[in-house]
Amino acid sequence: MAEEKESTSIPLSQADNVADDPEDPAKSPPSSPNSSTRKACCFVLQSWVSKKFMTGFVVLFPVAFTFFVTWEFIQFFDGFFSPLYERLGVDIFGLGFVTSLLFVFFVGIFVSSWMGATVFWIGEWFIKRMPFVRHIYSASKQVSAAISPDQNTTAFKEVGIIRHPRVGEYAFGFITSTVILQRDNEDEELCSVFVPTNHLYIGDIFLVNSKDVIRPNLSIREGIEIIVSGGMTMPQMISPIERVVRQNERIPLNRMK
Repeated sequence: MAEEKESTSIPLSQADNVADDPEDPAKSPPSSPNSSTRKACCFVLQSWVSKKFMTGFVVLFPVAFTFFVTWEFIQFFDGFFSPLYERLGVDIFGLGFVTSLLFVFFVGIFVSSWMGATVFWIGEWFIKRMPFVRHIYSASKQVSAAISPDQNTTAFKEVGIIRHPRVGEYAFGFITSTVILQRDNEDEELCSVFVPTNHLYIGDIFLVNSKDVIRPNLSIREGIEIIVSGGMTMPQMISPIERVVRQNERIPLNRMK
């Protein structure tokens, strides 16, 4: 019995520490209703402020980014002819930008003619024989040819979706050309599909059977916007062109009935 009393006895210093320990839930005083209400109000206010701030940021970010890019674009093109006007004593902001737009317009008219096309071909011939420069020119020309109103052999023909890299997964790309693969039993028509891996400059080329390529109802420019934006501008629903054509053919038949 004496041993049990000694084991259960606690020194006075330790007893005081236990009584004063705020971490002990049994010894800590109960929290008042006012403090709990204040914590709940602070939490609700913090959540409301954070949500409204993120809403304002989401709304203002694309507007600010658009104005920033537009301002840099105007300053970039305005800097081509502004020094010329400054030497002439004309200091009007935006005059160099307007002159640059007119210059691009007249270059388009000149290149559309026979003489302009010849001059452009000679200049392109020299650029393609420059080391390192020709690779940059070829990549930039590929992108510009894809959105050019004059579709030629180097432009993207159509937007294509192929099954890649595994079954059940799809890759978004552009059909650049078609090729006939000669086989022993029969010829097979293949589509050359360019799948970008780094925006539009670098990518992989896949030769896929033309029947296995899904052609969505998207234009080339819409496809480029989807690639550049990382898929954020992807529409919620994509339909193959064949399905859209069949639906359009059914509408007149239903009206006739």
